[in-house]
Amino acid sequence: MLGPVLLAAARSDSIRRLVSAAPVTRPMVDRFVAGEQLDQCLRSIRSLSGRGMEVTIDHLGEDITDRSEALRNRDAYLALTEALAAAGLADRAEMSVKLSAFGQALAGGHDLAYENVLPVVEAAAEAGTTVTLDMEDHTTVDSTLAVLAELRKRFPGTGAVLQSYLFRTEDDCHALAGEGSRVRLVKGAYKEPAEVAYQDKREVDKAYVRCLKILMAGKGYPMVGSHDPRMVAIAQDLAGRYGRKQEEYEFQMLYGIREAEQERLVAEGNCMRVYVPYGTDWYGYFMRRLAERPANMAFFLRSLVSRS
Repeated sequence: MLGPVLLAAARSDSIRRLVSAAPVTRPMVDRFVAGEQLDQCLRSIRSLSGRGMEVTIDHLGEDITDRSEALRNRDAYLALTEALAAAGLADRAEMSVKLSAFGQALAGGHDLAYENVLPVVEAAAEAGTTVTLDMEDHTTVDSTLAVLAELRKRFPGTGAVLQSYLFRTEDDCHALAGEGSRVRLVKGAYKEPAEVAYQDKREVDKAYVRCLKILMAGKGYPMVGSHDPRMVAIAQDLAGRYGRKQEEYEFQMLYGIREAEQERLVAEGNCMRVYVPYGTDWYGYFMRRLAERPANMAFFLRSLVSRS
């Protein structure tokens, strides 16, 4: 029951101030976020790479309010791309971007987001890496997929993210399961209305499996974004059923979550990509991670109340 409350709190300025000021917050944030500065993020990437893992990096900065913030986020990703190339990490680390961070929700946001993300995708290609467009709430899906289609005309390796809890996602999987298409399938982490999304966890799980079947049967490159042991096992079974080798799909998990499972999958020869967020605008991301994991959420809320 607390999950939807925390998802709503992720966009509350008053709760943001309370959470940010609480002494217990910093250690919890450090578990899920690889630092606020680029050099801290690079240290985490080197550590993960040294343990045989691939990485996708998210510079946190969603829910911006003006164009200057969009430009700052664009420039942060350009700096990240340059740093990856200089550090020799571009072959192990791609980047994940939220178009809201590039101005998608502002006036004229669709065109603005494309205009800002294009130089990042160009720089990534020049550095020898690529970009995946994160998916946000259901109101942004059409715009995000339209930007994706435009980017793929020049950069076909640009990745997409689809969320199984949306009713539309099976159709989107069919549309994106073609040759060379990179698709990360996740369950979804935004509070969505019953008119557009499954509300029951069992229905979300069933939809995830249906979508995964479509992607595994297709000609693209599925990226299995799940910490659920059942979904990991089902993905491996489906890969075998459809004749996929281990290098023809990958698993993706979040930084700081189920690290032992990440290590196990690498040891078995699987491609394991860790989603590494960094930056000062960590609040919305942090609250969604708490909402997804009841044990973390309960611990954090108890600590917050006891120290307030």
